[in-house]
Amino acid sequence: MSEFSVIGKPIRRIDGVEKVTGAAQYTTDIKLPGMLVGKMLRSPHPHAKILNIDTHAAEKLPGVKAVITGPRDTLGVKYSNWRRYPHLMDETALAMDRVRYIGEPVAAVAAIDNDVAEEALSLIEVEYEILPAVFDPLEAMKDGAPKIHEGPTVRNNVSEARHFEFGNVDEAFKTCDYVREDTFYLHSVVHAFIEPYNSVARYEGDGHLTLWTTTQTPYYIQTLLAMALGLKEGNIRIIKPHVGGGFGGKMELFSDQVVASILSMKTGKPVKVELTREECFEGGRRRHPMYYTLKTGYMKDGRIIAKEAKLYTDGGAYNAMGPTSLYLSGFFQMFPYNIPNYRYDGFHVYTNKIPATAMRGFGGPQAEFTCDSQIDMIAEHLGMDPAEIRLKNRMEPGHVIPGLAKVESCGIKECIERAMESTGWKEKKGKLPKGRGIGMGCYGFMSGGVFNWINSPYAYSGAMVRVNVDGTVNVYIGSAEIGQGSDTVAAQIVAEKLGVPMSDINVIRGDTHTCPPDLGAWGSRQTLMVGNALIMACDQVLEKLYKTAAALMGPNVVYDYAAKDGRIFIKERPERGLDFVEVVKAAIRADEGNQIIGRGYYTPHDKGMVSPAYSFGAQVAEVEVDEETGKVTLLQVTTAHDCGQVINELGVEGQLEGAFVMGQGYTLSENLVTDQGKILNPSFVDYKLMRAPDVPENFTSLMVETYEPEGPFGAKEAGEGLTNPNAGCIANAIYDAIGVRITDMPITPEKILKALDEKKKKRQKDKRNE
Repeated sequence: MSEFSVIGKPIRRIDGVEKVTGAAQYTTDIKLPGMLVGKMLRSPHPHAKILNIDTHAAEKLPGVKAVITGPRDTLGVKYSNWRRYPHLMDETALAMDRVRYIGEPVAAVAAIDNDVAEEALSLIEVEYEILPAVFDPLEAMKDGAPKIHEGPTVRNNVSEARHFEFGNVDEAFKTCDYVREDTFYLHSVVHAFIEPYNSVARYEGDGHLTLWTTTQTPYYIQTLLAMALGLKEGNIRIIKPHVGGGFGGKMELFSDQVVASILSMKTGKPVKVELTREECFEGGRRRHPMYYTLKTGYMKDGRIIAKEAKLYTDGGAYNAMGPTSLYLSGFFQMFPYNIPNYRYDGFHVYTNKIPATAMRGFGGPQAEFTCDSQIDMIAEHLGMDPAEIRLKNRMEPGHVIPGLAKVESCGIKECIERAMESTGWKEKKGKLPKGRGIGMGCYGFMSGGVFNWINSPYAYSGAMVRVNVDGTVNVYIGSAEIGQGSDTVAAQIVAEKLGVPMSDINVIRGDTHTCPPDLGAWGSRQTLMVGNALIMACDQVLEKLYKTAAALMGPNVVYDYAAKDGRIFIKERPERGLDFVEVVKAAIRADEGNQIIGRGYYTPHDKGMVSPAYSFGAQVAEVEVDEETGKVTLLQVTTAHDCGQVINELGVEGQLEGAFVMGQGYTLSENLVTDQGKILNPSFVDYKLMRAPDVPENFTSLMVETYEPEGPFGAKEAGEGLTNPNAGCIANAIYDAIGVRITDMPITPEKILKALDEKKKKRQKDKRNE
């Protein structure tokens, strides 16, 4: 009998049929009787005072049911995902007295249809006093720069600074054989999810509000919306239908959610607010641009002794999740390496651009690009194989980052070695024909954040499991399936624990009125945290069923029981057992008809400042670069990933491949272009996402299984962290192919051609000087 029945198997997604047949219902599909259309008026200026908003003409337009502004119709409550840190709460749903970026919502209308709503917006007159604006964080920090936010905690537009240090960095640098310093610039990209931001609000006369919305964090939204509206949390119901992608861009409270709610409260009618694609660009969120400087000290044998990282992020007009990205980027700068002396100084800086926030990797892609690029520079300087220097400096199980983290399981060594073996690294590195190259990138990532965003009374994850009289199982979880397959993983965990088939598991999620609280989908948290809550709930169910089985089987001897293949049986004597449904019926009868219910709640304790567990991986890419055009073609990609015990093999493969394509776009083509705060490419026509022909045909996923003691069945992260190595890996492969290194992202054909031309001129100059 194999150890697992469904864990580790390639299980098809339980929501797959709904999605491929078009039966899946998204928020945009919600249609309610009498529903109105909501629209928002947005600022055309990057920075201005609001002197007056005249809504009279809009209000008189036939078909308009309500017009709202910030000062007149909202509480003016500043909110963000930072209830624990009030000084970071800086945003309102509609601008109050000032706008700080082009696209900031100023007013909103509810009307009988889209055309009337659009016309009403055109009739609203806003009188502005234009203020000086600043668009670069380095400029924003200078004395005399325009002040974007006032307040005692804001200095030179720096809203938050993150600092941590361990070892003795300055002394360690003195002992190093070599010290090098490199600077990098990481650009801005958007989440580019297929489903736009949209919400439907219905306010009842008894003071209860229901909001259907595309979100990664239903309980975040419930809590923050209550704060913005002045309602009790329990009177707000958040329902999360299917979500068409999020990638970190849907984990906050957004204006469409607040505006739809206020308009519904004003009109007594349901209101739908759905952003256009252009609005998603101009009024949404983005990944942080960063100025990164790395100073690293190392020895002749390749050992890294000390590192200092300094980071300035372009946070845009509001904090959003920027302070967390700032912290995590400095944290992941160390992964997956053993750096005995480290110092990090990071600064989150306001600018007059759209806010930046969490995006898949949460500061990790920027950190790993800079780290992997510099490690290859160090390897070249020392004449070492870049893979060998990574192996020499790797983390190992039990690694401790003082005051920050303890790494229990770590398979980075096995990941590097398997990636090398699978790709023929030693035979190819530095030996491929001109124009072809191979590169490596390595990474580590968290399995959910330990930091509690609201210091709330809720557990990090909750779950309830109810066994029905026919043996089917209802699983209630507050987590957020956003396309990553977390519902399927939850069903697998319950099916494995209870020994029932996947077809008997019904997953109910995304409704704050019926499901236990959960902090949602971010930081690759759901497999570990929801999984642990589910195991606790299943253990409560099994305790009841084992007690009933013992009474049914007799004699009065104590045995250990197990559940598998639809049976409950004695562990030592598997042939002695009972049908699962038979035991369930007997247990319900014995308890006077009460349902069999188990509840589980998981919150990590004493696990450091960041996460209870960490995943690891190594990626190798082979590229071809056309030196006439600068075009980069990806020929082959191999990723070896340590996610502990694999729960769903198909799911991990899908995450690995999808993450690489996302990272490929970040590296080679995607770029949110702005001019004086105005986004110049706010559409999928001009914003250059990867298309199917751009994706490498040869992609290999290697799963390195370790055992994570904190994870369910030993599992850990297999989601966000997979985007982290892509940029550094591709950049290193390009350097191997043509000998030019781009440190200013993205790596476009124009930059490659310019670098090749500079390299040629330098070679000619050196030849003349000989």
